[in-house]
Amino acid sequence: MNPLQIALIVLVLAGVWAVVELALVLRSTRGTVDALNKTVGELNETVNEARPMVAKLDGAVDEIQPALAQVEPLIKQVNTAVEALTADLVEVNGVLRDVSQVTGTVSNASGAVSNLTDAAAEKVSRLFGKKGAAAPEGPAPADRTLTGAEPASEDENVPAGDQTRPASGQNQYYTYGGQKTASKEEADD
Repeated sequence: MNPLQIALIVLVLAGVWAVVELALVLRSTRGTVDALNKTVGELNETVNEARPMVAKLDGAVDEIQPALAQVEPLIKQVNTAVEALTADLVEVNGVLRDVSQVTGTVSNASGAVSNLTDAAAEKVSRLFGKKGAAAPEGPAPADRTLTGAEPASEDENVPAGDQTRPASGQNQYYTYGGQKTASKEEADD
């Protein structure tokens, strides 16, 4: 055997081995291609099922387009309304501030009138209180009660008998200054 024959045998063996390997690769590739064909078929079925949904979505988007076109002007109108409302609220705040000031002024004036009225009432009560303060609530002491006697006249020119007499059963009280006070029944009222 010569070296050329040995090389030729090695070469034939390598070729057979390459063909076997190629057959094995083609066989596994055929399985992969079959699986790929099956997956592509399923994918086509899914796409075919999705096409009506996509068509419906396209129709819905087409129907929404006019509404979306109207949204932008609505947003502008809402923005304008919000700005107007903000301006109105600022004006209302100013009015409320003015009302608060007027209310405070009226409250102060009412307090002043109340104080003035209280002061006047106090002065009047002091004025009448000095004249009527000596009139006791209960029965008068014996030395201050008139019993059958004519009271003395406050005016020196009027005789004692000319003064009007109280109704029978009424007691009259006199102060030390000679000023006549209300009868007991009038004082109780």
